[in-house]
Amino acid sequence: MLIYDDLVSWYRLVDPPADHEEEAAGYREALDRAATPSAETFLELGAGAGNNAFFLKQRFRCTLTDISPQMQALSLELNRDCEHILGDMRTLRLERTFDAVMIHDAVMYMTTEDDLRAAITTAFVHTKPGGAALFAPDCVRETFRDRTTLMQADEGSRALRGVEWAWDPDPADETFSVEYALLLRDGDDMSSRHDRHVEGLFTRAAWIQILEDVGYAVEMVRRVDDGNVDEIFLCRRSL
Repeated sequence: MLIYDDLVSWYRLVDPPADHEEEAAGYREALDRAATPSAETFLELGAGAGNNAFFLKQRFRCTLTDISPQMQALSLELNRDCEHILGDMRTLRLERTFDAVMIHDAVMYMTTEDDLRAAITTAFVHTKPGGAALFAPDCVRETFRDRTTLMQADEGSRALRGVEWAWDPDPADETFSVEYALLLRDGDDMSSRHDRHVEGLFTRAAWIQILEDVGYAVEMVRRVDDGNVDEIFLCRRSL
């Protein structure tokens, strides 16, 4: 996936931190409601460029993990006051627990139920008894719609124009595709790139079943982002 590798230097134009302020505020409110009042420590699995952590670190002491060294380097630029650890959310074991755990849209790269169960298990074993966990996929099977999003950003001599197109080649399976068509201008140099991401798509019932099987108590909570409203999974680990 080029956006997380060869094109990382363009990532802030694709996904600026400021776009996450409203969303992160909703996550903080949900975690504050589910976690103990004295909650301090926070683990994000698949934290990427650290955009949510930039706002959540005002409330929590954050540990941020990701599988991509390039994305962690971006996050470090933004969040030098946070702990960063490289690791795969399916297999990571830190041998400690946290008051709050979150997996944001990186969970979309779990393309089988086995992968999803592994990631949720990782979250569970790192959640303190009495702690909270939040899972915020972009969508579930019931809420998926083909969508097209235009992208436009400028930064000094660099500029980006692009299209993000999510579509489902086979509605009978558990994945869909997100296509990025990007025009990149750096000074007088213009180039174009196409990047395809294959992402997982599971029913709400499958999500809840796995979360409960692993050991969480599950509540659906409302999420508001750029005027769009959907639901995400707020979980508690019993004492």
